[in-house]
Amino acid sequence: MKPINVGLLGIGTVGGGTFTVLKRNAEEISRRAGRPITITAVADKNLDLARSVTGGGVRLTDDAFSVVADPEVDIVVELIGGYGVAKELVLKAIENGKHVVTANKALLAVHGNEIFGAAQKKGVMVAFEAAVAGGIPIIKALREGLTANRIEWLAGIINGTTNFILSEMRDRGLSFAEVLKEAQALGYAEADPTFDIEGIDAAHKATIMSAIAFGIPMQFDKAYIEGITRLDAIDIVYAEQLGYRIKLLGIARRREQGVELRVHPTLIPAKRLIANVEGAMNAVLVQGDAVGATLYYGKGAGAEPTASAVIADLVDVTRLHTSDPEHRVPHLAFQPDQVRDVPVLPIEEVITSYYLRMRVDDKPGVLADITRILADSGISIEALLQKEAAEGESQTDIIMLTHQVVERNANAAIARIEALPVVSGKVTKLRMESL
Repeated sequence: MKPINVGLLGIGTVGGGTFTVLKRNAEEISRRAGRPITITAVADKNLDLARSVTGGGVRLTDDAFSVVADPEVDIVVELIGGYGVAKELVLKAIENGKHVVTANKALLAVHGNEIFGAAQKKGVMVAFEAAVAGGIPIIKALREGLTANRIEWLAGIINGTTNFILSEMRDRGLSFAEVLKEAQALGYAEADPTFDIEGIDAAHKATIMSAIAFGIPMQFDKAYIEGITRLDAIDIVYAEQLGYRIKLLGIARRREQGVELRVHPTLIPAKRLIANVEGAMNAVLVQGDAVGATLYYGKGAGAEPTASAVIADLVDVTRLHTSDPEHRVPHLAFQPDQVRDVPVLPIEEVITSYYLRMRVDDKPGVLADITRILADSGISIEALLQKEAAEGESQTDIIMLTHQVVERNANAAIARIEALPVVSGKVTKLRMESL
């Protein structure tokens, strides 16, 4: 049978991994796909790199637009990244009637609605398993494996850099700044790690998963995003003493009024499996009404793990290449005319529990004043940790875990606590999820 011809845009880490795995496992992949899948054209600005990876056995060019215009190319694999030229290339490939496979979570989270709309009109597929959690087949699970379920919520450790940093801070008692330097030296963090440590990368991925889980458009601009840069090492220690671990979670939850879509450091009970995901690994926990909780775990980045997902998409597209577009799995799992524009709730309307740490004067009556404010706001306390003041010090830490409350009410109570003369500085507030 005639091979499927692939045009590869970008042969960096993931592109190189894709070329290598596709070549190494060509026979196995062909047996699964029903025909050979062959990379026939590679576009990259660095032609020397492209030549060294491919051995020069394919057409090489520094003009990616020539690849998306090539009539011999059936599928375009976009591994360039970013929102700019990648968007132009993907839309041009679709316009030219080519299927697209991409690992570009930023592009889909921000421009996915436009891209999927264009693909729907043209009758081509856009596959994006590699855009979320590297080699973990979470998109496939959400789109197909959990089809019978009304998905209630999902929560994921979906950024390996931040998970590595938090694991090291907990294990070795180091500060955020110290571990970040180490992560950069080891290659886990970029020279400019902003997208990772500020939670933006995780929010791109959570946006994509929320759209598939709930049948809603991509709404990245509505996501609440809070990174780990302001996380204090002492809070990791106190959380541990209370039986919790702190992880940067991407969370999407269905509520009656809308959908919660948020990324932030989160306390999770240490006994939960997802709380024990360490280092640069990823994991996603999905709660369906029929199946209950399911956990997906594995490498969230790297050349071959991500290539695994890219090639899985290539096989899927190859199998369905000649099928009726009406009978393919929809891009966002739900039929396009059934995608509903459900509102994403502002963070003030989120309902969750809280970890509160405050620095207070070490004298009688302080705890009573604080608990009275919480009671007035309808906030009940689940656990309390009051540290003894160090020798010669007049202040100490009080740590409280609350039951669930609307964030707006928690913020109002915190403002009143901070106004007490016996409380120094700001109250540290972290969200908690029992999962």
